[in-house]
Amino acid sequence: MLLRDVEYGEVDVEAYVRMRCDPVMMADLGGPLPREGIEAKVRRDAERAAADLDWVKMIVPDGAGPEVVAGGVSLWSHEEDGERISEIGWMVFPEFQGRGLGKRSVRALLELAREDGRWGLIHAYPATSNAPSNGICRALGFRLLESREVTFADRVLQSHDWVIDPRTDLA
Repeated sequence: MLLRDVEYGEVDVEAYVRMRCDPVMMADLGGPLPREGIEAKVRRDAERAAADLDWVKMIVPDGAGPEVVAGGVSLWSHEEDGERISEIGWMVFPEFQGRGLGKRSVRALLELAREDGRWGLIHAYPATSNAPSNGICRALGFRLLESREVTFADRVLQSHDWVIDPRTDLA
């Protein structure tokens, strides 16, 4: 498996459409998002990745070329309740699920974060109903802090708040 930076182009725009506008992919995130604005989102993410502000990676399966995308994994910082926090999130297309790509990609990004040192504690907020993503958190050494409401794309979701310090907790 390879992680490559998101790029503004047809392959990654198509992948974002699949990740964000598909009812199956968005089932635990309040349903599909509108198609409008996806190109702008990819452009922003690619610019932030190129500037090393956020890590926005596309998951490329073993033996595939960079144009084959199995999903994505991202790490970014934002303000929450007046505090700066780091957050990780991921999505894997259904045809690639069950192969360990999600767990391997999250682990790889956390290992990079451990080496980089700037991210501090990293949170993940999978929906309480998303057993595979909660399982990834559990398997990699995240600690479950609480269940709580989080806002994603102007939607309030019931999520678990997992946290990990990649310098000390990564299993």
